[in-house]
Amino acid sequence: MKKPADLRAHLEACVPCLKKHPENLHVFVEKGNIVSRIGGGLSFEYRYTLNLIITDFADHADTLNIPLLAWIAVNQPEILQNPEKQENAIRFEAEIIDHDKADLSIMLDLTERVIVVKNENGSYTATHPDEPPLPDLGGPVGWEIFVKGVPLNLL
Repeated sequence: MKKPADLRAHLEACVPCLKKHPENLHVFVEKGNIVSRIGGGLSFEYRYTLNLIITDFADHADTLNIPLLAWIAVNQPEILQNPEKQENAIRFEAEIIDHDKADLSIMLDLTERVIVVKNENGSYTATHPDEPPLPDLGGPVGWEIFVKGVPLNLL
């Protein structure tokens, strides 16, 4: 599985308190299973709950959730696309330590496809393909909007 380590690296690079204290981020894989169907090959899918534990978190929750959602948009986009998954695919709990700190637990339902190909010599090669990207729903580009003759900056 590559997503747990990838998400850890992403959060340590993007979340200010985890840049300073990466030892406060703990990553666990829970409730994992392997789904495989007999169809002429050994390809399969990992399905699991990733539990991120952040101890002594002292920043605003947005500093964690925005990078988390950005990672999900690239690495598990169906969480954001599928209304059935949107409701429960990202869960959290918090223990408020004091006025400045909390211990957080964030649970994500993740999957990883593994494509297994039998080589000519009888050995097997496994690859972990990237997730298909989200469609660009940003609308037309190259437009300017003016309000009473003044350009409106949308960024």
